[in-house]
Amino acid sequence: MSEPFKGPFDGRPLAFAIAITAILLTAANLRGGIVVVGPLVEDIRASLGFNASQFSMLTTLPLICFGVVSSLVPMLARRLEPPQLVIIGLLLISGGALMRITSAFPLILAGTLLLGAAIALLNVLIPGLVKGYFPRHPGVMTGLYTVTLGMGAGLGVYLAVPLRDMFDNWRAPMMLWAILPPLCILPWLYLLRVHSRTYRPPQTAQVSLWRNGRAWAITGFMGLQSTSFYSVITWLPNMLIDSGLSDAHAGVAAALVNLAGIPASLVTPLLATRLRDQRALVLIIALLGVAGLTGLILAPSQAPLLWSCLIGVSGGAALSLALTLFALRTDSTTQAVALSAMAQSVGYLIAAAGPLLIGTLNDLSGSWFYAIALLIVLQCIQCLMGLMAGKAGTIGQA
Repeated sequence: MSEPFKGPFDGRPLAFAIAITAILLTAANLRGGIVVVGPLVEDIRASLGFNASQFSMLTTLPLICFGVVSSLVPMLARRLEPPQLVIIGLLLISGGALMRITSAFPLILAGTLLLGAAIALLNVLIPGLVKGYFPRHPGVMTGLYTVTLGMGAGLGVYLAVPLRDMFDNWRAPMMLWAILPPLCILPWLYLLRVHSRTYRPPQTAQVSLWRNGRAWAITGFMGLQSTSFYSVITWLPNMLIDSGLSDAHAGVAAALVNLAGIPASLVTPLLATRLRDQRALVLIIALLGVAGLTGLILAPSQAPLLWSCLIGVSGGAALSLALTLFALRTDSTTQAVALSAMAQSVGYLIAAAGPLLIGTLNDLSGSWFYAIALLIVLQCIQCLMGLMAGKAGTIGQA
C-alpha cells in the first residue's frame, strides 16, 4: 500500500513551520554532547588523570547505547506519543551532559550512558517522524535533518576551545550541551497539542532481514561509516596536536570534518534518489575518505584543513547515503523502519569499538600510524559493503 500523500500539517502553516523547527532543533542536539570532548582531550585527561583507553569510553559507551537502545524504541513508541518521547529524550541528554562535567569517574560513566541512551531514542524516532509529518517532502527533510546533525557536531567541535579559553575551564563547552536541549523542548510542547496520529509503530517486516545479504550489507555500511566518523572526531585533534599543530588549529581542522560534510549530506540524497544504482557514489565516497586518511599519515601538519575536508565530505556523504538506502532498498515504510532499526542497532555496536581500538593502538605503539592505517582498511571494507548495498533493487528481490 502506498504512503498517504497528505501530511498531518497540510493547510496549517504555523504547525508545519513549528514541526520543521522542532525536528531540526532536536537534530542539532544529537552529536554535540558527544563530539565536544575531542578537542578537550588533553584538558580532560590532565584534569581527571585518564589514559587514552579510559578517555575512549566517553565516546564508546554512547555508541554501545545506540546499538542496545535502538531496538527498544518501537516498543516505547507504542506506549507514549512521539512528541512526549522527544521531550523525554532532550531532558535526558541535558541530564547526561551535566553528569559528565563532574570529577567522579563513575558518575561521568553514568552520564555518558544516559546521554547515549537518550540520543539513541531520538536517532530512531526522528526519522520516523520525518516520514510521518512530511510525506510530501521526505527526501528534502532527510537532507535537512542530516545537514543539521553535521552542523550540530561541527559547532560542538568548533566552539570547544574558544569556550574553554573564554571561561578558562574545559567544562564550559560541555555545559553548553546541557543548556541547549531544554530550550529546544518549546516547539514540542506546541506539537503535543496538535500532534496527529499519522505515525504508526512498525509492524513485522515481510522479509527476514537477519537472513538477507543486502540488509547485512547496508548494516555493515552504516556501521563502518559510523566507526570512521566517531574514531576520527574523537582522535583527530590529538593526532594533529601530536604532529605539531596548536590545539586551536587542531580544533578548527576537526570542526571542518563536520562542516565540510554538510553540503555532501544535502546533495547526496538528491543524487541517490535519481539513480537506480548508487555504486558510483560509493566509490567516490571511498576515494575521498582514503585520500584524506592517507594525507594524515604522510603529511598531517602540511595540509590538515585539506585532509579534514576530504574526510568530512566522505563521511557526510556516507551517512546521508546510508539513511537514503533505508528507503531505496525497501518496498514499504514497515520494511524501511525495520531495516533502519537493524542497521542502527548492529551498526552502532560495530562503531562502538572504533574509538576504543584507535586509542588503544596509540597507547600500545606510541604512534598514530597503525591507528590511521586501520581506518584506511575499514574504509575499504565499507566500500565493499556499499557496493553490495548500492546495487539496484530492493531487499525483497532475489
